[in-house]
Amino acid sequence: MTRDKLYNEATDVSARDGEVILDGPDAVDVKITPEAAEETADNLIEGAVEARGQRRLKDLPHRPR
Repeated sequence: MTRDKLYNEATDVSARDGEVILDGPDAVDVKITPEAAEETADNLIEGAVEARGQRRLKDLPHRPR
């Protein structure tokens, strides 16, 4: 996966037969365990909060490095 591509659409998530299915942009199609899905959700929230903060502070003169 290339890291230089930025998507603005969310990944669809569903559950079937005890598996969590992720269907996202650029043909992402992944099945993970419920435990992995919970940890991924936590990681996504943490990353989203950090990125929003960075975006808010990017033009301020006292931004942290």
